[in-house]
Amino acid sequence: MAQEPESLPAGIYLVATPIGNLGDISDRQRQIIEACDVVACEDTRRTGLLLSRLSIKKRLISYHEHNETRRADQLAERAKAGERIAVVSDAGTPGISDPAYRVVRAALDRGVSVVPVPGPSAVMAALVASGLPTDRFVFEGFLPQKGERRWRRLEELLEEDRTVVLFESPHRAVRLIEEISKRAPARPLVLARELTKLHEEFLRGTAAELTEKLKGRTVKGECVLLFAPKRLEK
Repeated sequence: MAQEPESLPAGIYLVATPIGNLGDISDRQRQIIEACDVVACEDTRRTGLLLSRLSIKKRLISYHEHNETRRADQLAERAKAGERIAVVSDAGTPGISDPAYRVVRAALDRGVSVVPVPGPSAVMAALVASGLPTDRFVFEGFLPQKGERRWRRLEELLEEDRTVVLFESPHRAVRLIEEISKRAPARPLVLARELTKLHEEFLRGTAAELTEKLKGRTVKGECVLLFAPKRLEK
């Protein structure tokens, strides 16, 4: 049954959106977006295109890392005043490696309802299909881009007794695999790219093996890199 606009309570609705395949959006996600008064999003152009494909017309408000502190308070105040606010990320579940947690905190501090509307997640998709242990894992988000902080954090993660999941740009993912190969060549890794899209790919092997596979190859698309717990190093 469709969610009638007048029956949806005021609050913040964290709505997951497709990470590549438009068919992954659920009826509930669509209904919540349609029933909300506004949609807060990282990139209004990208979300506007998604809503256009879904034949949904909504007012969009930008909410990203450059305005998150100010905008979080504004959105929470609007919800407190009676509006229904859908919060989405560019792709996947809001609040995972994006600023959505700030609006959640601002809403809760004001006694405003926060409702998760679950769905696609690159973290979960990559993890469950990786072939690595899923009972315990740590999500790192993005490593620092360069410098001592990057390599110090990598050293710490290589000591983990849980599966490690992180996001990385294509060219940095290749460099990171090469660096892991120097430090832990026998560590099992998985590089997942273009998840749910036409050219979805999983590259599996030790750090040394993946380094060889990727030599001379240009890696494109959004990437998730996973590596096995230290105890599984061959």
